[in-house]
Amino acid sequence: NFSDPMIDNKDSQKRYRVDHLIEAKADQLVAAGEAAAAQALLSNMEALLAAEDFAGLKQLMADNKIVCAVSGTGNWTDIRQFNLMFDTQLGSVSDESSTIYLRPETAQGIFVNFLNVQKTARMKVPFGIAQTGKAFRNEIVARQFIFRMREFEQMEMQFFVRPGTQMQWYEHWKTERMNWHLSLGIPAAKYRFHDHVKLAHYADAALDIEYEFPFGFKEVEGIHSRTDFDLKSHQAFSKKKQQYFDNDLDPDTGKPYGNYIPYVIETSIGLDRMFLLVMSHAYQEETLTKEDGSTDSRVVLKIPAPLAPYKLAILPLVKKDGLPEIARELLDQCKASFKCFYEEKDAIGKRYRRQDAIGTPFCVTIDHQTKEDKMVTIRHRDSMTQERIPLAAVKEMVAQALA
Repeated sequence: NFSDPMIDNKDSQKRYRVDHLIEAKADQLVAAGEAAAAQALLSNMEALLAAEDFAGLKQLMADNKIVCAVSGTGNWTDIRQFNLMFDTQLGSVSDESSTIYLRPETAQGIFVNFLNVQKTARMKVPFGIAQTGKAFRNEIVARQFIFRMREFEQMEMQFFVRPGTQMQWYEHWKTERMNWHLSLGIPAAKYRFHDHVKLAHYADAALDIEYEFPFGFKEVEGIHSRTDFDLKSHQAFSKKKQQYFDNDLDPDTGKPYGNYIPYVIETSIGLDRMFLLVMSHAYQEETLTKEDGSTDSRVVLKIPAPLAPYKLAILPLVKKDGLPEIARELLDQCKASFKCFYEEKDAIGKRYRRQDAIGTPFCVTIDHQTKEDKMVTIRHRDSMTQERIPLAAVKEMVAQALA
């Protein structure tokens, strides 16, 4: 299943994924106010992809006047499937018997160790195994910064369930995974579900969670019901049973469910893509109007507070008069609960701008008035508003914002 339909432009010698070309055309139609035409184009593409009708896909491109961005022509080759798996040689002699492949997904390591984990950890179905690791795909068009790379970090979970319950668990993880994305503080309007029209040979249901990047809605996570295909295949080729004995009683028979090969619900998310998601959502360049009517600008990372590298910047107004001592005392109180940034150098305005640029949600300034009334100025990154609060309340206020 690790292949993509590709097409070459004869004039520019550039190679493209067919679905990317058609999706780009659909984006152009949406921008021109032709949303219905864009949806019809995408529906036709998905139907043709599901049927593997490459001649139909090429005709769809011709009908919609899809051209190469480099040459500006529609002089295309026929569409071909392109293998996404990297092959290499094992050992000192290169022949067909020594050919191996870099893994295009991390899932199979989990399946190989299914029984080992189940027995040593004394797990009962349903349960999941999750891991993070590198995967490799022979992407012809690696682009859009770190969105599409040939070597990338993948986070996957295989959740093992009783046969017949897989669709309930599929819906469960569909909801849970979207809730996880929303818990990061990203607006719900930036996400959508996209059901697969063409299913992989092992799946009975599949969808993507897509995020609206600056270059359009793109997949950040896949959720698949993989049935028992993987464990059954490992059992067939290893000659070792991959069965689980279920002691729970079947209400229909009153007897234990007995031995079966579990079905699997998979969630697969690209760690690099999630980083790009957060950064593309957070990065903003703002033009500010000063009191005298002149303008200034700032670069700010509006990262949701729980994800910010530093939660609080502690900034004594000057490097003398006992202010650094008060600031360091506050640092000692807070640093065990959340990560803080301490800085004394430069004017306070410059320090605010530096903290904006690295996404610190709160800056607290200790000034000469603090020595008299035990009050400090706390500045909010997104709104740039400032307020005076008790020095003793700083830790609790930041902790509540992170909760």
